[in-house]
Order: sequence, then C-alpha cells, then structure tokens
Amino acid sequence: MSEPDWLSVRRGTAPLLLSLPHTGVDLAGLEAGGVSPWLARKDTDWWVEQLYDFAAGLGASFVRTTLSRSVIDVNRDPSGASLYPGQATTGLCPTTSFDGEPLYPAGSEPDAAEIERRRRAYFEPYHAALHAELERLRALHPRVVLYDCHSIRSTVPRLFEGRLPVFNLGTNSGASADPALVAGVSAVLARTGPTWVVDGRFKGGWITRRYGQPAAGVHALQMELACAAYMAEPPSPDPENWPTPFDPDRAEPTRRTLADVLAFALQWASEPAAAGPSSTNLPGDSR
Repeated sequence: MSEPDWLSVRRGTAPLLLSLPHTGVDLAGLEAGGVSPWLARKDTDWWVEQLYDFAAGLGASFVRTTLSRSVIDVNRDPSGASLYPGQATTGLCPTTSFDGEPLYPAGSEPDAAEIERRRRAYFEPYHAALHAELERLRALHPRVVLYDCHSIRSTVPRLFEGRLPVFNLGTNSGASADPALVAGVSAVLARTGPTWVVDGRFKGGWITRRYGQPAAGVHALQMELACAAYMAEPPSPDPENWPTPFDPDRAEPTRRTLADVLAFALQWASEPAAAGPSSTNLPGDSR
C-alpha cells in the first residue's frame, strides 16, 4: 500500500531509522479555522530535514510527515496524557503555541470528535510507518537505533528557564536505549564544544518512549537542537522575522557533530551482539 501524500518514507538498509515528526508546514486545509497560518507554523522544527540530509548517504531510513504539528502532533501520547506532568507543554492537537498564544479563536478549538478524526487520519498512519520500518530493519539487524530529530528556539520562557543547551539528548531517563549507546553519543557531544545535556528539559517524547525497548532490539534517542545552532534567532519572533533562512555556515559545525553522532550510533548498532528476541516483540502501532 502506498503512503499518503503527506507521509514520506525512505527505506535504507543500515540499522538506523530517523523520525522527523515536526518539520512539516502543511495545515491540511485547516487554515481558515485558526488565528493565523503563521502562528500555526511558528513552532515548526525549522530546516531539520536539511540538517540531516547527509544521513541518506549512511544508508539510514527516514519517516517524515509534511503536516504541521498544529494539525496533529505525532510525538504526543494519543490518550492526551501529558509527557511532562506539571510542566507547560502542548497536546495531541495543540490549541496554543509554545508561548501560550491561542491557535484558534475562542470556542473554535477542535472538539473530541475532530481530535479523534485527526488521530485516525494522521497519527495512526505515521506510527504504522514507524512500526513497519522498525520491523523491517529488525529483520536485517539484531539491534536498530531509532533517532528522533527535533529543534526548538533557544529561549522559550513558558517551557524552560534561561537558554537551552545546543544539544539535548533524550533517553526517557535511560529507559529507551542501551547505556553504552548513550555514553558513546554523550562522548561525541562532549568533544564538540557547544553546550549539551542528557535527559534535561527534554527526555524524549511519545516516539522515544513508546518504541525505545532495548530488550526488543530497538534503542531510541531523541535529539532536541537549539535553533540557534543553524539559523539566526530574533529576540522575539513575529511574522516579519520568523523563520529565518537556513544558514549553511552556521549549521556546518552542527552538521559535523550530528554526522559523528550518527556514525557512532551506526558503529554501535553494527557491532556483534547477542541475538535479540524476534521482531514480533516490537511495540505495535497505535491503533
């Protein structure tokens, strides 16, 4: 069965799968119901697909949606439960921006029926694609690294204090990946110079938490990058200054570090390991 036009799947053969859940800007025909298209796209993970385009040459697989996260956030718990209890965040069908701005006129927010429609139409196919790719790759390799690609503005006071480190590695507090993989990636980050943290403000979203099952041979990492690592950030984003263009010169050191991170992940995944359980033990899709 072919993928829907908003879902892109590139099938490689290496034990590395990149997930890009927040790089899309397509509003799925819902523009008229929101406050503004710019606001609906404000929190996009801008240009992340360009940052990682080198990974195709490593034999990596990709799953990406071109839909905006404001339509459906495929990195949230489909039950609606918060991934960060007690902290500000956004939901499965966000009704506010990261800065707390309403995305819909009062009284026009998606109701339960609309949220369920979007979940079935968009969330489930994305996760079915992720699951299928993990199954395929686990049939080829004893262990696979699922690497979830993200970015966010360096300063978002509603979500975190101060300035975010450049590299934010999430492992669901160590539950989603083998300690040796996490230690190796951390060593790469420590050599690069820019600030970094493991399981800081961002420990991994639904994708990392659901699919990261080391005992089943799937090791999931989330990388949340500060946008300033590859694009200029205005002090206060507005429709006239945000997003800024991708900056190849600014991005080059970041791309080198990311290339080293993925190279280590591939090396680690390709090392001889004890045979894991059958791929049938992988987490199922979300339906």
